[in-house]
Amino acid sequence: MASLRFQGFRSVFRGQANPLRTQQRRWAQVHDVRFLASHHDPKHVLDKYRSKLDQKAKEEGHDSVDSLKEAYSDKIHDLRRQASTVTTPEPETPEKQSPSAQSPTVHAARKATDKASPIKPLSTYLDVEKIRELPAKEIEALWRLRFANNPTTVCAAIPLEIYQRIFNAARQHPQFVLPLPRQTAEEQEETTADIHFLQWAFHPPAEEPVITSPSGETANTHVSTVIFTHLGAFKMHGSFAQPHTTVTHYLDLADDKGLVLMHGQVVPDRGVSTTEATWLVSCVQRFYDFEGQAKGRKSELVRMFTRGDTENFKVEELMEESEKVQ
Repeated sequence: MASLRFQGFRSVFRGQANPLRTQQRRWAQVHDVRFLASHHDPKHVLDKYRSKLDQKAKEEGHDSVDSLKEAYSDKIHDLRRQASTVTTPEPETPEKQSPSAQSPTVHAARKATDKASPIKPLSTYLDVEKIRELPAKEIEALWRLRFANNPTTVCAAIPLEIYQRIFNAARQHPQFVLPLPRQTAEEQEETTADIHFLQWAFHPPAEEPVITSPSGETANTHVSTVIFTHLGAFKMHGSFAQPHTTVTHYLDLADDKGLVLMHGQVVPDRGVSTTEATWLVSCVQRFYDFEGQAKGRKSELVRMFTRGDTENFKVEELMEESEKVQ
């Protein structure tokens, strides 16, 4: 499990190597993202690969690409649902833990249910009503403990003020690309970079909001998700591309605790480790907190990507900015 601590959106890699431990300025290879800067619509991908899809349809006895898509619709739906609702293993129960590791707050953790749902509610992971009685610091610790034994999970507790700034930017800029640096084995002095495509989505609250404000207003108006996909896969398959990491933000405790709980699930064998996914998730605030870490050039890169400014959007600058905390 990788945990992100927030005073901002700062990453803490407990026992794991930072993928940018040695910062390099020489990029031996980059993947072209200008295709996506100009063409956010997956229909462009379908048009580009129309001949191959037509051939595939004929090989399988279909008279059109639409017929092929219809035949595979159930399978695609199942794969997408599995990617966004992967059940996380339970941590050891208090009985199996050492006496020093046991705490009354541990009992607030609730066993995950097997019921499939597009968005799992927060109550899947915690007894929400019990943790409401705890201080924010204990809730943060409990949230990390809940996934301590899960090697494919990224989690964090985000201050509501910071999340709202990110949310406001994400509504205007729901798609972006982020670089993931990789050092080649052959040339240790040079670093390559994979580019990953992210997409935001916003959904109604997974459960009926509990209004704790005397005014009757609530910040718990939605659940947001971010999915990360290899750029190459998205360019090739468009909406059919399978994400390697799915992140969910829960606002159930936003009103009374001022916290947004984030849960990220990394799908095994999709070419991205939990450490690397943690890096990508930490980059979200670096580029989306327009009034904080993303002030200046980072936020301008996001705006350029949204408007398809291929003349000024430079991949090399994206990489350099991703290394800067501010």
